[in-house]
Amino acid sequence: MIGQQLTRNRDAMRGLAPSRIAIDRDLRAILCDVLGLNTEDVTDFDNETGLFGHLPELDSMAVAGLLTEVEDRFGFIIEDDDVDGEMLETYGGLLAFIEAKLIDG
Repeated sequence: MIGQQLTRNRDAMRGLAPSRIAIDRDLRAILCDVLGLNTEDVTDFDNETGLFGHLPELDSMAVAGLLTEVEDRFGFIIEDDDVDGEMLETYGGLLAFIEAKLIDG
């Protein structure tokens, strides 16, 4: 994890957004860490994999922890207006949200 953070910090200093592969890898790690999901199960997630309302581990209390960890690891702030059902509905939706936040700054 420290190596990933150093790479992100170096890329940020260069003005580079992380690659889609790096974002995907980090998001999967966040889901495992915050929700206690099995790594093998999370590896099988695709864009259509349901999250909120589909994973019992991702209840309304866990959403706050998940979003806080996303903010910390990716280095941006999630505003209240950013959070909606579509963003948390599927793995692909959450991944796309993070990518957009990193691109838009």
